[in-house]
Amino acid sequence: MNATVVRLSAQALLGRRRFLLLLSIPAVMVALAVVVRALAGEGVGYLDIVSGLGLTLVVPLVALLATSSVLGPEIDDGSIVYLLAKPVNRYLVATSKLAVALAATIGFGALSLPIAGLVIDASRPGAAVAWFAAGLLASAAYCGLFLALSAVTRHAVVLGLLFVFLWEGLLGNLLSGVRWLSIGAWGRNLASALDDTVALQGKSVGTGYLLVATAVLVLLTAWFAGERLRSFSMRGET
Repeated sequence: MNATVVRLSAQALLGRRRFLLLLSIPAVMVALAVVVRALAGEGVGYLDIVSGLGLTLVVPLVALLATSSVLGPEIDDGSIVYLLAKPVNRYLVATSKLAVALAATIGFGALSLPIAGLVIDASRPGAAVAWFAAGLLASAAYCGLFLALSAVTRHAVVLGLLFVFLWEGLLGNLLSGVRWLSIGAWGRNLASALDDTVALQGKSVGTGYLLVATAVLVLLTAWFAGERLRSFSMRGET
């Protein structure tokens, strides 16, 4: 990683407006967990909030906001050319930006899963750890995918939202075969594999598969983003 790129990307990401957005998304989920715990009692709504809301919605939205913030604005306003004019390896730039986005997604997204889980049911620390691991895996996969989208198009946020709501949300719940290509499903499978109390709807895709699939996705998307930066041109629409 390049320390200068990391510092500049972190400054862009943690600007006041973006920071508040990053904070508000998981904060809403944790607040909902507090309300449900107070009104309905311990353990009620655990899976719906931690998995249905947290893993399926909060983590990908935080990842989308983080990755689009570390790369998208530079492409939109043309300032990326000043960075690429420096003698810095393009793949190093891509991985540095990916690292910043991933750190933010873990801190604001993945970490909110065990917090919400412990709020709802403090007697299940093992499940909280399992969901945190699921959040880590999903964070890496989502950040890689959305970074590649940010590198190839100015409409990454729109495409990312369509992916989250249609593929991960709607089709992921309707078609069982989607689990093999669904990041959310990979996370749920990992949580189920790590803790027996985590119920899994449908068949498992296998821990080995989801770990390899996540690693391949992150590596390929990081390479693609670097390749895109290497051949970047300011001609027309990106």
